[in-house]
Amino acid sequence: MHPIDKYIRTIPDFPEEGIMFRDITTVTQDPEGFKLAVDSMQDLIKDLDYDVMVGVEARGFIFGAAIAYNMGKGLSLIRKKGKLPHTTISQEYDLEYGTATVEMHVDAIKPGQKVVIIDDLIATGGSAKAAIDLVEKLGAEVVDCLFLVELKGLNGRAKLDGYRVDSVIAYEGK
Repeated sequence: MHPIDKYIRTIPDFPEEGIMFRDITTVTQDPEGFKLAVDSMQDLIKDLDYDVMVGVEARGFIFGAAIAYNMGKGLSLIRKKGKLPHTTISQEYDLEYGTATVEMHVDAIKPGQKVVIIDDLIATGGSAKAAIDLVEKLGAEVVDCLFLVELKGLNGRAKLDGYRVDSVIAYEGK
């Protein structure tokens, strides 16, 4: 396992039986854990050519802001529907029980820009794929999808087939 594992709290049977919830609040509240997470994620893209990071609400903002700052890049935001004040585009995606919609300002990225999408965790890949769709609607190119944690048992990478996907740590189960 990656050293970040010692900072991630695992809560069995949350939110339902059989799920091992990977809590990253214990990573961000610990100075050494937070630094290790940011440095580890940043290291995965250090040689990548990109123009802007796109953080997915809400925990993608945490890691995206730190890495964008360190790398001298801007950070654009993808938020839940109704949270952005300017003209937006939206993308609906499937949840386990229903759907959700995310939005992005129409001027958040420019056509032709190279984008790294960042979030704390990839599970089923639904929100990450919605983020890709938003970025591509605006004419930009997704060059990486970057995560701290990957839940391999939920097969999120399959939804992102054809895109580069990086994660610091991967857990086999759900």
